[in-house]
Amino acid sequence: MSLPSVAYAILEGRHSDPFAYLGLHDENGKPVVRAFIPDARQVSVLQEDSAVKLPRLHEAGLFGGVVKSSDRHYKLRAEFSGGAAEFEDAYRFGPILSDLDLYLLGEGAHLELYRKLGAHPCVMDGVAGVAFAIFVPNARRVSVVGDFNHWDGRRHAMRVRGLGFWEIFVPGAAGGDNYKYEIVGEDGGFLPLKADPLAFAARLRPDTASVVLDIACLRAIEPAPAEANARDKPIAIYEVHLGSWRRKAEEGNRWLTYRELAEELPAYAAEQGFTHIEFLPVMEHPFDGSWGYQPIGLFAPTSRFGTPADFLHLVEACHQKGLAVILDWVPGHFPDDPHGLVRMNGHAVYEHADPRQGRHLDWGTLIYNYGRTEVTNFLIANALFWLDRYGVDGLRVDAVASMLYLDYSRPTDAWVPNRFGGRENIDAIELLRRANREVFGRFPHATTMAEESTAWPQVSRPIEFGGLGFGYKWNMGWMHDTLSYIKREPIYRKYHHDEIRFGLHYAFSENFVLPLSHDEVVHGKGSILARMPGDDWQRFANLRAYYAMMYGHPGKKLLFMGGEFAQAAEWSHEKSLDWHLLDYAPHQGVQRLVHDLNHLYRTLPALHECDCDAEGFQWLVADDVNQSVFVWLRRGMADDDICVMAVNFTPEVRRGYRFSVPVGGRWREVLNTDSAYYGGGDVGNGAGLTAEAEADGFVLTLDLPPLATLFLVPEE
Repeated sequence: MSLPSVAYAILEGRHSDPFAYLGLHDENGKPVVRAFIPDARQVSVLQEDSAVKLPRLHEAGLFGGVVKSSDRHYKLRAEFSGGAAEFEDAYRFGPILSDLDLYLLGEGAHLELYRKLGAHPCVMDGVAGVAFAIFVPNARRVSVVGDFNHWDGRRHAMRVRGLGFWEIFVPGAAGGDNYKYEIVGEDGGFLPLKADPLAFAARLRPDTASVVLDIACLRAIEPAPAEANARDKPIAIYEVHLGSWRRKAEEGNRWLTYRELAEELPAYAAEQGFTHIEFLPVMEHPFDGSWGYQPIGLFAPTSRFGTPADFLHLVEACHQKGLAVILDWVPGHFPDDPHGLVRMNGHAVYEHADPRQGRHLDWGTLIYNYGRTEVTNFLIANALFWLDRYGVDGLRVDAVASMLYLDYSRPTDAWVPNRFGGRENIDAIELLRRANREVFGRFPHATTMAEESTAWPQVSRPIEFGGLGFGYKWNMGWMHDTLSYIKREPIYRKYHHDEIRFGLHYAFSENFVLPLSHDEVVHGKGSILARMPGDDWQRFANLRAYYAMMYGHPGKKLLFMGGEFAQAAEWSHEKSLDWHLLDYAPHQGVQRLVHDLNHLYRTLPALHECDCDAEGFQWLVADDVNQSVFVWLRRGMADDDICVMAVNFTPEVRRGYRFSVPVGGRWREVLNTDSAYYGGGDVGNGAGLTAEAEADGFVLTLDLPPLATLFLVPEE
């Protein structure tokens, strides 16, 4: 029997729409069923009470023939050498993607594409199974393979719809099944099996399979406080790497699970007074040493610590403790592991084909093609997914500078200018603006934060005024300058006074977060404590004064885990923080101080209401270079909400130090980092202070402790 070319295309795995030939069709007024079932000896069609054997059309496993009825509610029975099986025919079911889906996908406007692409358990025509859909343009064939078909790419070849979107409903597949995609590229070659870009769960490395998960079963959780991210509210962020916050040393140094973390981490962060927890990327990633910053499964919480439902439980536990949750989000690059997004159809799809545009030289990773509609749709939908399905309260966007500049960390001959001849990545700028617009439009109480290390203007300003539209920007300049200052021996600090003052020249040009992040305690930099000069007493005193200076400085606060108790060693992702250090008084003192700083920051409006407004800051002493003293005033929205910070960055006690204050009468210390409670020498002004009237106003005279910061407020 001669077969049409379409039959050979299916047998050879190069037909883009097997539904056109397989399944039930009306031909010449007769119902015909065809089935391609490799290794089957015989195939029958079961309709109502009848069974019709299908003639073998090709020895490869192609069967077909006339059946009794055009009723699409039939099953197949196949006999193999090891027995027989009855099953639904995947090729009798209709499309998954609607015309509206295809239109929105084509326009790049399907911002909930995760509800259609990926793997979704569902019921079609009364039959339970899984609907699979994936974007692979210009492929010759795409098949879903998995536990449900013995990983045989001949069994469930998909149909192509629209501009490279492939789909199939696989009856009998179910939640928990492992799966991947077998792709025949444009040139006819088989690619390495690909994980699903929209997988909602994945196997733990070194396994690379995606896992079917019904995201509709992820229950809605109570959100964080509605105004948690507002500019006039306190934001004190505890940055956490889940795999190394705490481990079970007695159980082979294993990670805590999401549920174990939920029992310990939110309670600890809340007790310490933090308002937010920021997780380093939880998206599935193959390489532990990337800390999550080289993700492949952008829609899947990493399986290192449990299931997606377990991760949702952790987010809920944070909310129950009053903590908002921020996730690190990485749209700037992705790794080139063969099971991932790289060369999805044998050629560049998600990345640029030109390595001058498509590969980061620093990290060896690939750069998304932000000019491709389907790619930007994928990324923006991913950002919204975590807010929608997991109830997180904000996204911190990693490596924004690497996205904004086409010549980022490149030699002059290794980048491609934009269409105007410039170095700005116009497509990335538009992606970031659109992502921010959609986040704030759909989730008004959420926020976004940019890790942007250059002087790009208006990162956290509204899009309509030319900004990028982020809620906040990390103040990398403040971090670099102040760490450079504090690591110096006190005797030399007078020559670097501007490293503290300079940040106030631009402190209100953006909505800033002051970050002492994970990046400052790795790659040979040592811990924050290790940067402090002098003997042990001076090192801890320096650290306490520095932390307090940060909390008194305009800007929201971020502290990487371990910093709150003066972790001594450089951070390692392979082991737990050194919690045993809390057996020692100096580390206990730092932990107590951070607790009290968070409490003070949250309860004094002067310390947070105008974090982002110049009206909330005033220098009182900015030029005492020789004594390395700084004094400034913070104001809240109410006239009587004021607080003064006085910082002495030398180990000398400054007795009878005088400076002007805006109101007279009694003042009191509300925090002194030299308190014995924190491990200091207890030099201070515990009996209270009086601002005396003089010709030019009011003057406060006090004792400045060595290497210490004071917080002072007028008596009510």
